[in-house]
Amino acid sequence: MFDQKNPVIVITSMLFVLSLAGCSTPQKAVSHKDEFGTADMFTRVYVIDGSHPDVAEQIRAVTAGFDNIEFIPFGYNIHHGPGLSWAINNLGLSGEVLFLDSDVEIIKAGFLESMQSHLKPAMYGVGSIQMVNEQGFDRPLDGTVRYLHPACMLTNIEVVRQWPLPIKHGAPMVQTMLALHRAGAHHLIESIDWVKGDFSPKPERREYIKHDWQGTVIRTGGYHYEMPTATTQINQDLLSMVPLEAQKLVDVGCHDGAFAKAYKQRNSICNYTGIERELVAAHAARPHCDFVFDLDIESAGPQLWSHVAGADCWILGEVLEQLNDPWALLSRIRANIAPGGRIVAAIRNFQHWSIQARLNAGDLRYGAGAAMDRANKRCFTRGAMLDMFQQAGFQIAGGSARIVDEPAAEKYLPAIRLMAQASGIDPNIAVEDALPSQYIIVAVAV
Repeated sequence: MFDQKNPVIVITSMLFVLSLAGCSTPQKAVSHKDEFGTADMFTRVYVIDGSHPDVAEQIRAVTAGFDNIEFIPFGYNIHHGPGLSWAINNLGLSGEVLFLDSDVEIIKAGFLESMQSHLKPAMYGVGSIQMVNEQGFDRPLDGTVRYLHPACMLTNIEVVRQWPLPIKHGAPMVQTMLALHRAGAHHLIESIDWVKGDFSPKPERREYIKHDWQGTVIRTGGYHYEMPTATTQINQDLLSMVPLEAQKLVDVGCHDGAFAKAYKQRNSICNYTGIERELVAAHAARPHCDFVFDLDIESAGPQLWSHVAGADCWILGEVLEQLNDPWALLSRIRANIAPGGRIVAAIRNFQHWSIQARLNAGDLRYGAGAAMDRANKRCFTRGAMLDMFQQAGFQIAGGSARIVDEPAAEKYLPAIRLMAQASGIDPNIAVEDALPSQYIIVAVAV
């Protein structure tokens, strides 16, 4: 248990990190910490680093000189919100935790004691509060949402975990602040005048902190959300079924992030986790997701399941067919999903007329251009799909059938009708089930 009077500090460093305290070189940062005792006053200091590996090694060399500093490099730009969330989820933090931007320089002792005097038990946090609208844009005059800026905020971490975590967004705390706003919990955050003043763009004087706004947006012009993806076409039918009000989404088989990018253009205020077992695709997806796990979902350990706990929407785009045990995965999701959470899935229809025709001809081959994809291990008809979801504890709430105009089907449908009649099955239903190439299914946890 950390001593409440000696809180943990988490420094989030994005893209180009030059120092731990906003100085021009890592070596200069050490002198600042020695002068004001900043490194010694905390039980533990964590540096969450998203810089280039070459720069990261320079920072590692500096942090190695302090026993109570742990350097955690990601090797890519994890971004501010996801970096904060990762720390909250994975560092075993407790008590008071100070979150601080990497381009902050402490110019005078006493800032921490001042912040601690404002933070009361059961509060979320204190720092600089500004007014924003519900999209997270600054609105000093007419904004209705109080926004606690994460560049320098002292928090009670146990309270932080009770609310939505920071996200990849220009205003990374916006989902949290909206939740506090809508719950009427304004008393859980408090603004400190000197923090607000020190973090203003052109302060008349600085009290404790120097922060010249050298972050990602200033240097690059944005957060890279519009980076292109190699994939230019996505499943629009699947996208249309993903609820726009979803808060925490998990996309299994996220590929290069094209689907995540398209969804975030519709709903930017969400926490979007991708899971992709192909390393190159997983790396390409990271600019478009809040976090990406590069692993096989069927071999995922506790870290992933802890990270996605309470998600209110799972996206399974042509994934269930490729699993060894899709029934087990659906049951695991059911145990992990938020109450009333949804799965939106795209599943290939094995009852499609073309597959029936090839099966009848003994030509059900695997490979490029063949009837069967080599990656597919399971085959589902409409009835088998419905049974699978119901057995896992889900109720079908909607969906659609993807049917394309295929003139060649006309010569096979009469044969399918005859087979249905011979089997005592309604021939009209048999024909209807033979037309979709894919089903989109929306299932709700019950």
